[in-house]
Amino acid sequence: MKKSLRLEIPRKTIYRLSIYLRCLQRLRQNELQTVRSEALARAAGVKPTQLRKDLTYFGQFGTRGLGYNVKQLAKMISDLLGTNRLQPVVLVGVGNLGTALLQYQGFEQEGFELVGAFDEEPQRHRDRSGTTPILPMNQLGEVIRKHRVRMAILAVPASAAQEVINQLVAEGITGILNFAPIVAHVPENVTVNNVNLAIELENLSYFIQD
Repeated sequence: MKKSLRLEIPRKTIYRLSIYLRCLQRLRQNELQTVRSEALARAAGVKPTQLRKDLTYFGQFGTRGLGYNVKQLAKMISDLLGTNRLQPVVLVGVGNLGTALLQYQGFEQEGFELVGAFDEEPQRHRDRSGTTPILPMNQLGEVIRKHRVRMAILAVPASAAQEVINQLVAEGITGILNFAPIVAHVPENVTVNNVNLAIELENLSYFIQD
């Protein structure tokens, strides 16, 4: 049931569900038990009609006049996104960007556990804190199998990216957050989310022009 639901939900809706979840988490921190669709939509920066449309993937629920149960809705979204338990993740590429990602303290708060980082030069000195081990590439498959990892963060140079992606896919990775500026070629069952800072800056450049 959950798998078929995920196949039907558009990617943009999944993105908005993540935003709704963070809004709901803030409401829970403030000990609010219910929230009206108008208030949740305003906090998420979307129209109430868009919010209600997105939430119809869970069926019809909520109490007219009172809104949504904050705890219940947060759990439903977490269950769908698979973040109701810690998801193991590996990081491949520990250069400047990878080292900065290792410093990030919010992975576990968001439902992810960085179980290992991998690099061609694991012994190279890096100014960093944290306890995530930096391991040689030949141990990648072992760690993926041991922790049943299905997600990877890729922060290698563009020249090496496709080769590493092929290795990750061969080891069973089905979700990749890719920081390398390439168009990745992967099987249909593998999802790649690209983070290209240059494209994002170009997009902003368009909107700030007079």
